[in-house]
Amino acid sequence: MVFRRALVQELATALARKPSLLQVIVGPRQVGKTTAAEQLVEHLGWPTVFAAADTPLPPGPEWIETHWRRARMQKPGKAGTVLLVLDEVQKVTGWSEVVKRLWDEERRTGGPVRAVLLGSSALLVHKGATESLAGRFFLHRCQHWSFAECRQAFAWSLDTWLYFGGYPGSAPLVEDEAAWKRYVTDSLIEAVLARDVLLLQPITKPVLLRHLFALAATYPAQVLSYNKMLGQLQDAGNTTTLAGYLRLLEAAFLASGLELFSKGHVRKRGSSPKLLLWNNALVSALGLRTHKQAMADGAWWGRLVENAVGAHLLNGLPAANFGVTYWREGDREVDFVVSQGTQVWAIEVKSGRPGKLSGLEAFKQRYPKARVWLVGGGGVDLEEFFLRPATDWFA
Repeated sequence: MVFRRALVQELATALARKPSLLQVIVGPRQVGKTTAAEQLVEHLGWPTVFAAADTPLPPGPEWIETHWRRARMQKPGKAGTVLLVLDEVQKVTGWSEVVKRLWDEERRTGGPVRAVLLGSSALLVHKGATESLAGRFFLHRCQHWSFAECRQAFAWSLDTWLYFGGYPGSAPLVEDEAAWKRYVTDSLIEAVLARDVLLLQPITKPVLLRHLFALAATYPAQVLSYNKMLGQLQDAGNTTTLAGYLRLLEAAFLASGLELFSKGHVRKRGSSPKLLLWNNALVSALGLRTHKQAMADGAWWGRLVENAVGAHLLNGLPAANFGVTYWREGDREVDFVVSQGTQVWAIEVKSGRPGKLSGLEAFKQRYPKARVWLVGGGGVDLEEFFLRPATDWFA
């Protein structure tokens, strides 16, 4: 069975709207952006030009112009359109300026080209799109695979997904855990760090960036002060450097440092971050525990469950509309705080992790209008929570 993500139909619907817009897809590597674009081509049946900029050296703007002109040379299909798909577009030098010029030409002359742009770096795609393409594009997010998708595509149980995460390309290797770990480490983690972050950003300490990511994978769903990080990392520089590198890892959909919630200041700068990996595969691949060992270690399994809940929120809640943070006062903690406008939700994950003191009561005293979700352990069943889109819980 060929699995088709919901993104394919979303793109087909968006391309049919008038007036037409540039369709921009952003998301992590190896989650099916290119596959979705190929399925879109098959679904629409339009004449298509498909090109990828994922080359060792970044191409120049003439690369885009060449393929755009190739698309203009195609004979339009029955719908009077030609589809142009440009993959890894953020790697093209000055990509947004040339796309703006060519797209404006297309609209001015009534040309047939409809463009779909794919990118793996949220930072670079957003920067180019907002600086040059304002009002011309519609953004689609192709995130890590959810439990619902992995269950449907691979018949995975919840425990399997919680350990192996949601990279579809690694699914055939789960029976050989050593091979699975090598694949995720070499083909996914290393590819993102080396090709999406280090090559495209001015990183003064690349070794520090790698060590920071490994540290985050060692402490999933844990609050770690910047000073403690400095003590565990060599040549760590200062807290500003670490905070900046965490933001780069977030832009590559690898790891985030959630900040402390404070009403009126949803992201409290300078607070100790709560480290979260966007996909549990990133934790398990770098860890020493096997699947069975992870499940037998109650404290560690609780961390995986809590990290998966946080990742479900980060992947499923648009950052433009929702804030995802945590709250702590003394030794009392609320695992996650989701905010949208003036509305606030406190999420407590009942993962069975020992020594955990709930801060819900203290949080409700401070923010009496906040709503509460208990996930797992007598609250919302874990399977039910992960099977629903994250936005459903905050409607």
